[in-house]
Amino acid sequence: MAVENDSMKNATYAVLVKSSAPPEFTDVVKGHDFVEVSGEKGSNDVNYNKLLQSYLSSGFQATNFGLAVKIVEQMIQWMPPNESLEDKSMSPDDRCTIFLGYTSNLISSGVRETIRFLVQHKMVDVVVTTAGGVEEDLIKCLGSTYLG
Repeated sequence: MAVENDSMKNATYAVLVKSSAPPEFTDVVKGHDFVEVSGEKGSNDVNYNKLLQSYLSSGFQATNFGLAVKIVEQMIQWMPPNESLEDKSMSPDDRCTIFLGYTSNLISSGVRETIRFLVQHKMVDVVVTTAGGVEEDLIKCLGSTYLG
């Protein structure tokens, strides 16, 4: 029992402590602001240079997210082969059903804004996410996340 209490005390002292302020030059993790760039809410205009630049402050998963975007683009453009159309079970309008799956840590990593944009503009059909750890929700509520 004493060992269990010591472990709990050690965990408490390691986790439940006040954080020190980050250096002034530390960048805040933040994704691309689609509304600010386009100038109007609901606009489909995207400044791709600024979008790619925003990945510098989007956290370490942004590269993998960019690769996933390429796959999604291929899915959006997919059409069934002509042989399938003769089958009459498919039409030229058939498209892939696009599932977007992500882990909860991507929300606090700065990719949240991009996921919201994809959903808002109906670029994905289904969204699947993990429940993740409650710490992700707490981190987002308590303040900004910083790179480093």
